Amino acid sequence: MASYNAKMERLQNIYESKDNGLVLMYGRKGLFKHNALKSFIADKPAVYYEAKECSNEIQREFLAETIAASCDVPIKSTEYKDLFEHLRSYEAKKLVLIISNADYILKKDPDFMENIVKLRNKHLYLGPVMIILVTDSVSFVECELMEEGKKDYKKFDEVLKIEELNFLEVVRMFPDMPETSAYVIYGILGGVPEYLSMWNNKRTVKENVCRLILDTDSPLFHEAENYLNSELREPGVYQTILYAIAQGKEKLNDLYNYTGYSRPKISVYMKNLSKFEAVKKVVSFETGGYENAKKGIYQVSDTFLNFYFRFIFPHASLLHVIESEKFYDAYIAPNLSEFVFRTFVKVCMEFLELSSSVKRLPITIERQGTWVGKRGNIDIIAQDNERNTIACKCCYSEPKFTYEMYEDLLNQIQEAKVNAEYIYLFSTKGFDARLTEIAAQNANIKLIDMNEM
Repeated sequence: MASYNAKMERLQNIYESKDNGLVLMYGRKGLFKHNALKSFIADKPAVYYEAKECSNEIQREFLAETIAASCDVPIKSTEYKDLFEHLRSYEAKKLVLIISNADYILKKDPDFMENIVKLRNKHLYLGPVMIILVTDSVSFVECELMEEGKKDYKKFDEVLKIEELNFLEVVRMFPDMPETSAYVIYGILGGVPEYLSMWNNKRTVKENVCRLILDTDSPLFHEAENYLNSELREPGVYQTILYAIAQGKEKLNDLYNYTGYSRPKISVYMKNLSKFEAVKKVVSFETGGYENAKKGIYQVSDTFLNFYFRFIFPHASLLHVIESEKFYDAYIAPNLSEFVFRTFVKVCMEFLELSSSVKRLPITIERQGTWVGKRGNIDIIAQDNERNTIACKCCYSEPKFTYEMYEDLLNQIQEAKVNAEYIYLFSTKGFDARLTEIAAQNANIKLIDMNEM
């Protein structure tokens, strides 16, 4: 996992520096941050404390017990100052102190951060120390700690955000799987390692979805609701909005008419869902065709939540009375390919980014996005700093990428009023003969079979 490797290398560099370090590591639940950290401290003297949701007094008692056991020291006082003064390494190595679920303490006890900074500055434990605060709460970090005017965020020497796996990393988890199946897995589970680790490569997509998500005693049957409830209050409102967006109510006015909630209320809840990284506002790539573009489009950005609210949420009661296989055939299978298309576009974007990074494109991509038009879309627009442009169309489920589909892209390029020097066409099932002939005669038109990457 390249992203993990880079972050772990950064942690190691901080550890090996002569100075003490204070690191904030965060990322959504399910990214195996804690497993990576346990590997990181395997050969290092360390204290690992997992904070609980409890009173400040009980929290300090639990931390005192952990430090006493890890450092083999008696502790009488549970004040943070005294606790951190009792840290010990007993080796000629830097000590690592990890506090996971750190948001449980940071939200409630200002003395904690004050003394963490003193510890980093060698005002308490005098030996070398590296402190890592870890949290699953993206919204807490980005909307409270990072909020303008907040001082705590500036106290960290390094802030590391752990992201979901990209498509290439998912493919590497399943080296024997056909890429067509990998698109579907990525389109259902996203890049969350915890979910992906449950997938059985020897079973079909249908068998895995039934076993992991649809069976009422399966590990992910309640996952979507539990994940939302972990940080968001009023689940009924959030679930209503997510369901509406997943069903295609993509504009604020659509949500207003469908849910009956006031526009100001919807705006507030959409802001919270954006902080939670469950929803995103899709802004058309900026081109000259502004009047032909749609404005203010919303999507469910969390892949698994999108799958759940599109296919399962409205029919979940039936899973208690019919077999999961019949549910899959009736409510998921007919529209799964259309649903996965958005993920396929994302994979094509990742392909372009990777190709740009290794100098295999005619331009160096500085920005890319989608142009959402009133009469059609350009799946991907990519530009460099001089506005040299690649326009792309993606074909996922159709039998072939046809010349007519290419013509549709040219029409949308005119609608967007963009000058596209290069055309990239992505397909999972090949291209028709006419299109292949045209591409052979024009070096600026690239046909890319994504199953031959």
